Amino acid sequence: MNLNLADADNRVIINVGGIRHETYKATLKKIPATRLSRLTEALANYDPVLNEYFFDRHPGVFAQILNYYRSGKLHYPTDVCGPLFEEELEFWGLDSNQVEPCCWMTYTQHRDTQDVLAILDRLDLDTDKPTEEDIMKKFGLEEEYKSGELNCWQRIQPKIWALFDEPYSSTAAKIIAVISVFFIVTSIVSFCLKTHPEMRVPVLRNATSMTANGTYTWRLEKRETEPHEAFFYIECASNAWFTFEIIIRFAVAPVKLDFLKAPVNIIDIVATLSFYLDFMLTELKQESDMLEFFSIIRIMRLCKLTRHSAGLKILIHTFKASAKELILLIFFLVLGIVIFAALIYYAERIQYNPENDFESIPVGLWWAIVTMTTVGYGDMVPKTYVGMFVGALCALAGVLCIALPVPVIVSNFALFYSHTQARSKLPKKRRRVLPVEAPRPKGGKAPGMAGGGGGGPGGGGPQTRRMNAIKHNHPGALDVKMNRIGNCTWNVCVFSVPSSHLLRQVQTCMFSYVLVGL
Repeated sequence: MNLNLADADNRVIINVGGIRHETYKATLKKIPATRLSRLTEALANYDPVLNEYFFDRHPGVFAQILNYYRSGKLHYPTDVCGPLFEEELEFWGLDSNQVEPCCWMTYTQHRDTQDVLAILDRLDLDTDKPTEEDIMKKFGLEEEYKSGELNCWQRIQPKIWALFDEPYSSTAAKIIAVISVFFIVTSIVSFCLKTHPEMRVPVLRNATSMTANGTYTWRLEKRETEPHEAFFYIECASNAWFTFEIIIRFAVAPVKLDFLKAPVNIIDIVATLSFYLDFMLTELKQESDMLEFFSIIRIMRLCKLTRHSAGLKILIHTFKASAKELILLIFFLVLGIVIFAALIYYAERIQYNPENDFESIPVGLWWAIVTMTTVGYGDMVPKTYVGMFVGALCALAGVLCIALPVPVIVSNFALFYSHTQARSKLPKKRRRVLPVEAPRPKGGKAPGMAGGGGGGPGGGGPQTRRMNAIKHNHPGALDVKMNRIGNCTWNVCVFSVPSSHLLRQVQTCMFSYVLVGL
């Protein structure tokens, strides 16, 4: 009997979310400096009637935590979200880095998901109409907006900004977005068509020459061609809109420096300035072929379409997320190009080959690039058997180098796209859950003795109500506890020879249980 009582005293009952767990106190001491290793009866979580500690936490996670104390191995439950598991570990005072290697990949998936969601938040892919409060937050005016202390410019600036930068904010914003896309497409189409021979006008010059009989004659000579005059007016109208758009967007931007640092805005500003510079040099008769070459940046205005297309934003950030894989691909391609260029140069020189196309290793670099990328122009081909063998190896190596990183890029795109689709279907407004926890009474006093006895129908305090519930649901539980107390009292009296003060404490404890039972 003494051994059974000693074993019972060494056990502890922990009720987590309604699930009761029982273990030894020594088990909880295996991991010091944690919440479970510091359990004492003085805590507010301790229930002296039920002889257990109650925690309103997730019971499924606690099963793995208790198993960690028993076995020393922390496993991740697959039916629990990662952030919830981290919160539970933090509450119990455990380190999340102690998760076993077999569960580490599954456990850390939520971190990748959180990184993706953070990127999507920065991309601003929402196609729903933003509220006025959301727009005011971008300008840091939410407090003034709620208190109604906005001045005239603070009321107008966010509205104009929403017209040009939030296409889904209103019908007028959608019209402006359509106009902007129209001018972008018109400008690019005009830039491409004016290079077509059928769209160019010949520049004629009168040439006077002397004939054999000493008379003068003249003829028209075609010196060059220039774009049709209509393209100039199209470019003027398009760039007038782009200039107006840049000035307005810069004037109403929340942060001017961020506006100037945005890559799309830099492209737009440089492309517009190149048009005006080209116009000025043309008027001054100082045309420059180099400046005309740099005018190709106007085609980069296509990047402005990313403001109106979520798919293009996702594609761009897919390449950013796959930067390591792309760098690895380029490294292996460069390595293979150099190796196979050297091999093909010496392979074609082993046998007699009067039609050798590979006069040097730099020339072989072009052949290696074309072969490894599976383009194969056919302008340079090996003629010897050894050279053909090297060419076959070069083609196979190129296919493998290109094919290996592609699944990673595709998976990144699918990850971004799937999360974007899921976010678009989420409700924008959710029910708020108040972070208020009802205070638990301390169990320091004897149950039923505090508060003057609790005379009403619902009197007796929470301990009395809990005891009545135990009697109603488990009729034999109270007798078992009374017998245990009686046995404990008998053992104390026989073996410990307690003093009169200890006897009075035991009698008081028994009297309290009898009162609660009645």
